[in-house]
Amino acid sequence: MEYLPSEQQQQNVPLHLIVCCQCGTPIEPNPANTCVACVRTLVDITEGIPKQGTLHFCKGCERYLQPPSTWVTAPLESHELLAVCLKRLNGLNKVHLVDAGFVWTEPHSKRVKVKLTVQKEVFSGAILQQVFVVEYVVHGQMCDECHRREAKDYWNSVVQVRQKVSHKKTLFYLEQLLLKHQTHQPALRVKGNRYGLDFFFAHKQEAVKLVEFLVAVIPCHSKASRELISHDTHNNTYNYKHTFSVEIVPICKDSLVCLPLKLAQSLGHIGQLVLCHRISTSVQLVDPQTIQTVDLTSQVFWRTPFVSLCEQRQLVEFFVVQIELTSVANSKFVLADCWVTRLKELGTTSHHIHTRTHLGHLLHPGDVALGYDLTTTNVNDTNFDKLKSPPDVVSTSSGHVAMVTLFQRC
Repeated sequence: MEYLPSEQQQQNVPLHLIVCCQCGTPIEPNPANTCVACVRTLVDITEGIPKQGTLHFCKGCERYLQPPSTWVTAPLESHELLAVCLKRLNGLNKVHLVDAGFVWTEPHSKRVKVKLTVQKEVFSGAILQQVFVVEYVVHGQMCDECHRREAKDYWNSVVQVRQKVSHKKTLFYLEQLLLKHQTHQPALRVKGNRYGLDFFFAHKQEAVKLVEFLVAVIPCHSKASRELISHDTHNNTYNYKHTFSVEIVPICKDSLVCLPLKLAQSLGHIGQLVLCHRISTSVQLVDPQTIQTVDLTSQVFWRTPFVSLCEQRQLVEFFVVQIELTSVANSKFVLADCWVTRLKELGTTSHHIHTRTHLGHLLHPGDVALGYDLTTTNVNDTNFDKLKSPPDVVSTSSGHVAMVTLFQRC
């Protein structure tokens, strides 16, 4: 505790000493005519302010309780935690708060100490300043959201993500996006399904946010429905459970598809037999006969849906016998005439299959490439049956196994 310097003291004006009215000690004149030691025994400006307190901390979400029912994320010695500590002090409005800061404690000690500097006017104009420390004890308390998450049986909304394909390549890509953007964190639990995933949420807004994220990063469409759980006729309130169905286009990378004739004409007269080059916000297709590319949006796909002719598990290894580049090329692909033979028939037959490929910049004689053998594949598709002269082989990638390629060359 100390007196604040007066204006005459700040101007370095010499003052005469007086005697303290309590103990007789010579002091400089002040409005109370009392020394600091005697004022400390007579007046305590921090009276009514508790020197100990309690903070409630949730270990599940690492948040602190701000009464009455708000949970705030606040790291140690942060401005947010200091605000929570000051709001829990009663009587702080009776004094003038000058400064506040943390006193260092061990992170595992469950103690938080705050050093406060306050001022108050006493004895007809005398302003006193005092410094004191408030110690808080951190108690563990689980918030309502973590209670529901641990119970694992309470949910208000569910997002059902589905893709009806034989493998989960696009779902693996979606999983990486969810982990990167941390969009799955509000979910109470995630349940696997044969054709996708189910995300359970405690609030509808969290489910809507996930659906908006999925629509923005992958080609899909969504539907919403709700089920009435209870109804209060007195205050006219309803309790619903919401279900959001998100269906991803059933096309994966390296899948072979046959476009409907009208859809192919509307996409710049691209060939009907195309390969899926990449899946992003849209489906990127490439015609291996002309290297023409097109981006197929989810709106266009669901207006005229179609399925894959062949998927990745139907790929066959081919040995590249001869390749001749053409003058047709773009920034990604080079068109080439290619003669291949099945790798399992290498050395047993002299029959070579001719095809056109968009991988002319990657393939060389002696390489092993992956492709779809349409002569031996059982295809059940009306659009494919209407094609006049489909190719025998469609090449999708080269250098499937580097060890096999090097071994064949040796």
